[in-house]
Amino acid sequence: MPLTPEQPMQAVVAELLRRSTDGNLALLNGDLRGFADLVPHSDDYTLMSPFGGTPTHGFDRSDEHLAELARFFRSGAGELELVQSYATADMVVLVVIERQRACVGDLAEQDWSLRVTLVYRRGEQAHEWELVHRHADSLVPGISLSQAAELARATACRSA
Repeated sequence: MPLTPEQPMQAVVAELLRRSTDGNLALLNGDLRGFADLVPHSDDYTLMSPFGGTPTHGFDRSDEHLAELARFFRSGAGELELVQSYATADMVVLVVIERQRACVGDLAEQDWSLRVTLVYRRGEQAHEWELVHRHADSLVPGISLSQAAELARATACRSA
């Protein structure tokens, strides 16, 4: 469904959620070109990966990079659970849980559910929406205070 400036924001949110869901399934199955087409990324896109580390900037749509990512994801299935959405005329935030299973890297298929925040901004053309930010973590089941402290200590030791 094409997005138009006249649509109520509720319809825009629903369409962006659908595209995010379909794009995520494409990604989990190694269809990175499909993912990139379903979820256009802005030039100033930032990613805070579920694996941590320094946030990345920009989205490399080169054939080489997409092929590299495609080899990383296989046999995925899942759905997005909308936790909350926030919308203005020019920005939509989707807070979701990606409930999913996939083979990632050289690991066997397993649960890869993530807590994710997606920020979309209206593009130069009024009907275009671009992903400007994604923040994901794997803490869906939650962790204890001591586990969080252990992660924090490991991070502090690496930066010292």
